[in-house]
Amino acid sequence: MLKISFTFALGAFVYTCIEVLWRGYTHISMTITGGVCLVLLYMLNVYLRDTPLFIKCLAGALSITAVELAVGCLVNLWLHLDVWDYSAMPYDLMGQVCLGYSAMWLLLCLPAFFICERIRRSELLRG
Repeated sequence: MLKISFTFALGAFVYTCIEVLWRGYTHISMTITGGVCLVLLYMLNVYLRDTPLFIKCLAGALSITAVELAVGCLVNLWLHLDVWDYSAMPYDLMGQVCLGYSAMWLLLCLPAFFICERIRRSELLRG
C-alpha cells in the first residue's frame, strides 16, 4: 500500500507541475487525475512486465486518455467548471481529449514506466 500511496502522490505532483509548466495554471481535478494516472501506469508496469515497451506505452497512453476523458466529462461537461476545452484541436473527442495530447502521453509513458519500475523495485517502499 505504501508504494501505491507514494506513486499516487508522485503522480499528483508531477502532473500538476506539467500542467503549470505547459499552460501556466492547473486545477485540483488535474492533481487527482495525475495521481490516478501514475497508479494506473504502475499497475500496467506490474501486470504487463514482459510486454514490449511500445505496447506498454500505448496501453499507458490509452489509459491516461480514458481517465482524462472521464474527468473531462465530469468536471467540464457535467459540472461546467471549464477546466479545459480541446474542441479547437484536431481529432478531439467532445472537446475533452485529442489525438495530439494522446501522442504526448505515449512519449511521456517512457520515463513514467522507468519511474514505476524503480518504485516497484524499491526496498525503501515495501508493500
